[in-house]
Amino acid sequence: MYQDDELIIRPIEQRDLPRLWKLIYKEEDPLWKQWDAPYFELVPVSYERFLERKNKWIDQEDRWVIEVNHSIIGTVSYYWEHKASLWLEMGIGIYDPDYWSGGYGTKALRLWINHLFNTLPLERVGFTTWSGNERMMRVGEKLGMKLEGRLRRCRYYNGKFYDSIRMGLLREEWETLTDFYK
Repeated sequence: MYQDDELIIRPIEQRDLPRLWKLIYKEEDPLWKQWDAPYFELVPVSYERFLERKNKWIDQEDRWVIEVNHSIIGTVSYYWEHKASLWLEMGIGIYDPDYWSGGYGTKALRLWINHLFNTLPLERVGFTTWSGNERMMRVGEKLGMKLEGRLRRCRYYNGKFYDSIRMGLLREEWETLTDFYK
């Protein structure tokens, strides 16, 4: 568990599952999906089916909840782009729109990056987003990440082409920044 004021990131517990399902899958067309890779379909999952796969959520290393004032608002996660070379990509989903644009994503990812660098032998962490998600790109900049790649006009959404954006941060850059934050 890591904490920054009222925000906590921690492993997912059984008691979190109803809230996570409600935030992610209950609505057919949730508002958060307009920002989180909307060009990929969100496949509906019933609560019963979600519970059948609870072992993929509970107490996993690669996905934790974001909690603010004892309420779950989203998740942080990672996946291996190429584990043999320790190439890891991370993600965040703040599903509750009441917590958008309030600095919670920056706080949560700052804690998550710290956790990843403290527990895994990584040289770099990064994420991929799209040019339609300006808030996510600003979060990356606030965290000291660099624009590492821009694939032009490869994401099509609502009749318009967008760029795929890749941002990253090296361990040595993070260590310099964390000295700054102390």
